[in-house]
Amino acid sequence: MNHPQMFLDANAHAFDPARRRWLIGAAGILALGAEFALPRQAAAATPIALPALPYPESALAPVISAQTIGFHYGKHHKGYVDNLNKLIAGTPMADLSLEAIVKASAGQPDKAAVFNNAAQVWNHSFYWNSLRPGGGGEPPAALRERMIASFGSVETCKKELAAAAMGQFGSGWAWLVADGDRLKVTRTPNAETPLTDSLKPLLTIDVWEHAYYLDYQNRRADYVGALLDKLVNWEFALANLG
Repeated sequence: MNHPQMFLDANAHAFDPARRRWLIGAAGILALGAEFALPRQAAAATPIALPALPYPESALAPVISAQTIGFHYGKHHKGYVDNLNKLIAGTPMADLSLEAIVKASAGQPDKAAVFNNAAQVWNHSFYWNSLRPGGGGEPPAALRERMIASFGSVETCKKELAAAAMGQFGSGWAWLVADGDRLKVTRTPNAETPLTDSLKPLLTIDVWEHAYYLDYQNRRADYVGALLDKLVNWEFALANLG
């Protein structure tokens, strides 16, 4: 086995020192943000990476088509990642995790472009995991109990989520969040996210038009209803609840 220092010396040319993460232990493991586990070279070239979809592009059809996923993930989501990396290159933010970038740039007028792109990267990554093939149905027992305690019933919770998604004027997001011991529904415009309001996101519904327009045109209600009935990932929400 090569000595850790020999490994580092042999690969030193592959790294930009301004973007190098700290090393943990003698093995020289890169400590990346919790969002991504990238190879060393990829981390140096791309501080924030586009995470892989948790399923094939066709897996959510017919509720959400492969064509929509292809544009939404491959163009919009990827575009936010690319823009963010250009904006933070050579700045102290290049060494932060994605979540830290979102929080550090929130409410800073001079960092509005960084926030918008970083938050959209985070929101979209969260959205893909809020959905799953064969989703919907009855939530797991532990989540169901919390939903009943907070909303009176699972159906009421779903109705409030649908209302938030429908009530968001223009582009934005509907969220199921934990606020202390209680669950509640909220919505955010554009790139805004509950992360900056000290709330714990559990799942989200993207109501930007690019999320549904190829499949549903102006029928946002049909998209939201189908998503809640057939795709929502209650297990992901429970995992986030902790």
